[in-house]
Amino acid sequence: MTQAPFHNRQDAGRQLGAHLIGLHPWPDTVVLGLPRGGVPVAAGVARALGAPLDIFVVRKLGLPGHAEVAMGAIAPGGVRVLNDELVRGLGVSAGAIAAAEAREAAELARREAVYRAGRAPLGLAGQTALLIDDGVATGFTLRAALQAVRALLPLLWPLPAWRWPSRWPRPKPAGSWSRWPTR
Repeated sequence: MTQAPFHNRQDAGRQLGAHLIGLHPWPDTVVLGLPRGGVPVAAGVARALGAPLDIFVVRKLGLPGHAEVAMGAIAPGGVRVLNDELVRGLGVSAGAIAAAEAREAAELARREAVYRAGRAPLGLAGQTALLIDDGVATGFTLRAALQAVRALLPLLWPLPAWRWPSRWPRPKPAGSWSRWPTR
């Protein structure tokens, strides 16, 4: 049996941080973790780089009647990304999409308030952002996050998650970080 490359999310963050330190210096960098699973990975990276850590909350838009299936995602700033092929193919109505979006927007705001506990988001002006999640199933939450962060910041380094859809091209230089954890 092959040994998994990471013991857990914290270990993945430590290893990814050590890898990034070896690439080049990271001055003026902010590490953004997507809650929940991306935050422990991002924390290890931020610690290794000596960079500030912040969260970036996004929400999956679940398919009506099958909430675990993503028909899209939303992010701060009014960003919405839809799986147009799925929505069209299943005939999901505009009303159903709007209802899911309203429900998830309320949950996004609630989680943002809970996770931040009154702290303001870190300023991103003049910074390089490393956007980190712990896994990518359909990619819609990551796409929404990327679109929202890009609106705030011209220079963004999306890092591959430790789980990556096989149909997506592997990002470089850190493509090897797309692996399965043992727990």
